[in-house]
Amino acid sequence: MFALIATILGSGIVILDGTVVNLALPNLAHDLHASFADLQWVIDAYLLSLSALILIGGSLGDIFGRKRVYMTGLIGFGVASLLCGLAPNLQILIGLRVIQGVAGALLVPGALAIINTNFRHEQRGKAFGQWTAWSSIVTAIGPLLGGYIISVASWRWIFFINLPLVVICYILAAGNIEESKGEGKRTIDFRGAAFAALALAGISYGLIEGPPSHWASRAVGALIAGVIFGAGFIYVEMREKDPMVSLKLFKSRNFSGVNITTFAMYGGLSGFIFALLIYLQTTLHYSSLQAGMSLLPISIVMVLLAGRMGKIASRVGSRLFMTFGPFISSLGIFWLSRLHAGDSYWRGVFPGIFLFSLGLAITVAPLTITVMSSVPQADSGIASGINNAVTRAAGLIVIAALGLFGVEQAYHFSMLLCGSLLAIAGLVSFIIIQNPKTEIAR
Repeated sequence: MFALIATILGSGIVILDGTVVNLALPNLAHDLHASFADLQWVIDAYLLSLSALILIGGSLGDIFGRKRVYMTGLIGFGVASLLCGLAPNLQILIGLRVIQGVAGALLVPGALAIINTNFRHEQRGKAFGQWTAWSSIVTAIGPLLGGYIISVASWRWIFFINLPLVVICYILAAGNIEESKGEGKRTIDFRGAAFAALALAGISYGLIEGPPSHWASRAVGALIAGVIFGAGFIYVEMREKDPMVSLKLFKSRNFSGVNITTFAMYGGLSGFIFALLIYLQTTLHYSSLQAGMSLLPISIVMVLLAGRMGKIASRVGSRLFMTFGPFISSLGIFWLSRLHAGDSYWRGVFPGIFLFSLGLAITVAPLTITVMSSVPQADSGIASGINNAVTRAAGLIVIAALGLFGVEQAYHFSMLLCGSLLAIAGLVSFIIIQNPKTEIAR
């Protein structure tokens, strides 16, 4: 039980940081004189290093011990959070967010791998469901907590609140998580990590800086370079003796399908939250606390349903959950695309948030179960790393793309893009995901 709590807290801290920072963006923009592109970088600098290096984080856990790497990530994340809170200007804050992402890359992939190796097979479905439910609750509580903090104190406290959570998690993890490693000798794929980082950096820079610079040559060049480095990453991984992305895992139909679904689902989720929280505060003139409270239905629905969805999906299969859940969430986002200044919360905001929450609760635990059940246990660390990398890279790229048609159109374009991505996630799941025969036979 305490091992599960430690994994929930550790991954929850990383999730909490992302959601709370989203809510603080208008205040941060005012204090540090940041543009919309600057705000994109505050989020994407973190996601860039997190998504590029999370693959190595999974490999490091398999090589040096999942508990050891997890604990190292905890310490690094705490130190980076403290420094972010003390940052004197925007440039230093963005740089520190990169460092914070590096620490998160050591922390996040270990959580699911630890559950996969510290719990018996019959306990894993429930454990994954609880991890997913509470992690999602943290996602929802983040804006509420952040809204309160920002209403009574500086935005800097959104980073300081990580510190006591890191200390509690470290104490629980130290005494209750059993150490485990992958079987066989592993090496660290530095070339793959470099190509991944350069690919994501180039694509992000091009998408963020392109619109405000009217697609200057530096932005277009970065975008092209990012695509080339992305192709180079695949080439390197195909020839690496011990790649951080084991391409053989994608021979599994479910593993390939669930990662495509993950990209569309979590890309849409990240872009949706980013745009909605800014819009509520700048156009509907919500206070930071009101904006945070507007997402409270997500927490309530996740508490009631997510764990149950995981338990049922572990028995009957995940395909239909991963099909209908994203479709329902997309309807919620499309509803919110109609939102305008003067609309009330209960008629304008709540119906969309509720539909989004319902679809999310139906989807997330079955998706996690599919990721971890589609590969051998020995590959659980790298499988978790790949899926988490896809999650963060999706958020990175989608958030970078939100300003493509200018700041004035950013909200409505965001809702259209993110709603469409979630609908695509449901369609992909329906076509590709298969329920294991062993589950159907039960």
